[in-house]
Amino acid sequence: MLVNTEAAEKPGLIKDTTTQGFRQDVIAESMNQPVLVDFWAPWCGPCKQLTPVIEKVVKEARGKVRLVKMNIDDFPEIPGQLGIQSIPAVIAFKQGQPIDGFMGAQPESQIKAFIEKLVGKLGPGATEELIAAAKAATEAGDAAGASELYAGVLELEPENVAAIAGLARLHLDMGDLEGATGILAMVPEAKAADPTVAAVRAALELAEQAAALGDTGELEAKVAADPKDHQARFDLALALNARERREEAVDHLIAIIKADRTWNDDGARKQLLQFFEAWGPMDEHSMAGRRKLSTLLFS
Repeated sequence: MLVNTEAAEKPGLIKDTTTQGFRQDVIAESMNQPVLVDFWAPWCGPCKQLTPVIEKVVKEARGKVRLVKMNIDDFPEIPGQLGIQSIPAVIAFKQGQPIDGFMGAQPESQIKAFIEKLVGKLGPGATEELIAAAKAATEAGDAAGASELYAGVLELEPENVAAIAGLARLHLDMGDLEGATGILAMVPEAKAADPTVAAVRAALELAEQAAALGDTGELEAKVAADPKDHQARFDLALALNARERREEAVDHLIAIIKADRTWNDDGARKQLLQFFEAWGPMDEHSMAGRRKLSTLLFS
């Protein structure tokens, strides 16, 4: 899939300015489109966090907005006139006038929302397009194509959790549990609780559990011989889930909860919730299973 990088290469889209250049780079240029001025300094830690994020969003705006950076240590006059007392500070200029701004490092979503207030909806960025294409390739059964697209995202953004989770899920679906585990290790600690990552991690744990259970036939025979053998029924639910027999897996765990809610420290209900997390909240079996669980617990 080709991604439009024309805006990222457009001359002057992102540049540094000086006190002398400010009038042309900001005031004059803002008559054509909004200009964001990023006031920063080399010693400022949050400035270093903000810079790559705001540059990325500006590039993905594809020429609708420009970014001008000013080092306040080298050029203190303009920020002094504007009353900039804390950095990083970003001021948006339009038609020669400052019209909006924010202070401090911000997440990508908030920077994108800030720019959209100025220029309207931006649409998907380059990495979002790649991830969407990877998901489509996965749904079409093209695991190799999806893997290549996710790898492309990670070249651009090594800590992109959607790409890491997507790639790990591909390895998991192919039965490569070790590979999936290694890929999940790429997730930054600060993003470990991301729901997308948590879902893949839950699915991996289920796959590892199921791998030790073997064929379902023996477990089904045990349950048929003794319906009160909750451990056998529990193991059977894990094995059935590993074989994509989700409805049956849910029903066996529901049967345990109905018979003995306290068994294994409420283990059947906890396992059912892990299924839901691994499958995703909008999966039809997650929704049906939640209805069954709710009916059982609150009827």
